Amino acid sequence: MKRFTSVDEFIEVQSNWKAPLELLREILLETELEETVKWGFPCYTWMNKNVVGLGSFKSYCGLWFFQGVFLQDPARVLINAQDGKTKGMRQWRFANMEEIDRDLVKSYIEEAIQNQKDGKEVKAASPKKTVDIPAELAEVLASSPDYQEAFDKFTTGKQREFAEYVSTAKREATKLSRLEKIKPMILEGVGLNDRYRK
Repeated sequence: MKRFTSVDEFIEVQSNWKAPLELLREILLETELEETVKWGFPCYTWMNKNVVGLGSFKSYCGLWFFQGVFLQDPARVLINAQDGKTKGMRQWRFANMEEIDRDLVKSYIEEAIQNQKDGKEVKAASPKKTVDIPAELAEVLASSPDYQEAFDKFTTGKQREFAEYVSTAKREATKLSRLEKIKPMILEGVGLNDRYRK
């Protein structure tokens, strides 16, 4: 997929959607949003925060509201294009020029800007904090307070690396050899992948 460096270039190559995209761009430029290009596509921001994106596909062109989940959507036009994946983003698709109601589109954009000003944002989920310790590693940690104390000093990420290293072994013999490898590393405070982090 081509990555565009300007909005003009993006619109120019759109054989099917040129007129609708020009109209949507015109509406966007009537607001206080700043026009830019991100990820190779038109993006409209407020105070460097992504508010609306402009895009096109084979059967439609449309607007992407980055925090669209907060829009009231009185016309029931917004969809979650990747249900289960995107939490905040919503799309408004247009199959032809006649579907673009200038006033309605502008009201959605203005509401999106206000929501951004009000700080309404879906926060990215923080990584899971718990570590599932396999039984074999738990046995080693319980065998001596030194092991448990040393293991507790590692970050959650490094603890998870040790746990996954042991639990992903398919054979019991492999699990035991991996445990023997990491036991001295744990006592010395050396993470499993520390040598790759330099």
